[in-house]
Amino acid sequence: MFCVRKITEDLYWVGGNDRRLALFENIHPIPRGVSYNSYLLLDKKTVLFDTVDWSICRQFLENIQAVLNGRPLDYLVINHMEPDHGAAIEEIILRYPDVKIISTEKSFLLMRQFGFEIDGRMEEVVEGDIKSFGKHEVTFVAAPMVHWPEAMVTFDTTNGVLFSADAFGSFGALDGKLFNDEVDFDRDWIDDARRYYTNIVGKYGPHVQELLKKASGLDIKMICPLHGPVWRTDLGYFIDKYDKWSRYEPEEKAVMIVYASMYGNTEAAATALATKFVEKGMKNVVMYDVSSTHVSELISETFRVSHVVLASVTYNLGIYPPMHNYLMDMKALNLQKRTFAIIENGSWACKSGSLMSEFLEEMREMTVLEDKVTLVSSMNEGNVTDMDTIVEGVIESMK
Repeated sequence: MFCVRKITEDLYWVGGNDRRLALFENIHPIPRGVSYNSYLLLDKKTVLFDTVDWSICRQFLENIQAVLNGRPLDYLVINHMEPDHGAAIEEIILRYPDVKIISTEKSFLLMRQFGFEIDGRMEEVVEGDIKSFGKHEVTFVAAPMVHWPEAMVTFDTTNGVLFSADAFGSFGALDGKLFNDEVDFDRDWIDDARRYYTNIVGKYGPHVQELLKKASGLDIKMICPLHGPVWRTDLGYFIDKYDKWSRYEPEEKAVMIVYASMYGNTEAAATALATKFVEKGMKNVVMYDVSSTHVSELISETFRVSHVVLASVTYNLGIYPPMHNYLMDMKALNLQKRTFAIIENGSWACKSGSLMSEFLEEMREMTVLEDKVTLVSSMNEGNVTDMDTIVEGVIESMK
């Protein structure tokens, strides 16, 4: 049975939700599932914007058939060829053999690599090209590395709808609520949206900035992404988030304490430090165990906050492995413009602090506060003054 939503007078959402998938891209946990969005325009010509992941293909095909109601499908626009959006292309071709596919040169290259039979139905476009489907006229805008090299976005100049590919997306199944004004985004969606952006697109901030500059010249009235809610109100709210994230600017003045503790001693010190921050009036403080928190959540929170305290035990004369993995992800995703403080621990050779500092200093625009806390197995009275110094240094650096 089909399940569709009407977006405008002649545009329909024909996607679906996957609540069974545990790991997005087989990496990132998605306990709330994920939506795969596709959009069908009924004009003089019928146009499908992107397809979906194979997991929801049956629902997708039923949705298309219901909306077309006997009409042929004339065009398929592929903004992004990643398999969670391009997997059903072959099924569309089988059911609608006369369909023409509109996409970029690199996208067609990828289609061939995935084994799709597309010869004779390709219509290659580049940035600035215009296509009329009847009443609706669209223009194509290149969006390379947001987050694959072939990506583009499509802007409908008739009604102001931006088909934004993977930009402005989010983890989370839609649960019947398609539009941003049908959900409490700040309460229920912003964490998933941030985790989606930072882990999927975060590395490519300069490319996102380029797309935002192009988008600022368009009269956008609605944003239709490939994951998550459709934005039809308060567009500036989400665009501002993307602007901050892609410039690597913290969203909030906040302290995040990430600790690596084998037997609880480093955790105890991290808890004591958090308490001192709160006693000094710094209430925006969060703590995470690097061993039990998925790194995608750690990365998301690191994009949110201005200050990070790394508290790590020394392990095999190095950084505790989960902490090292977190730092590696941070570097891989191009994170910058953060201030760090260090707590190190070691029973006979305390090396984690100096190694973490060296790692951070190799990254762009990272500040490591000079004062640190050195634990010898566990916290003692002598560490209290050092902790007070860290707290004062972090608060002072926020001014």
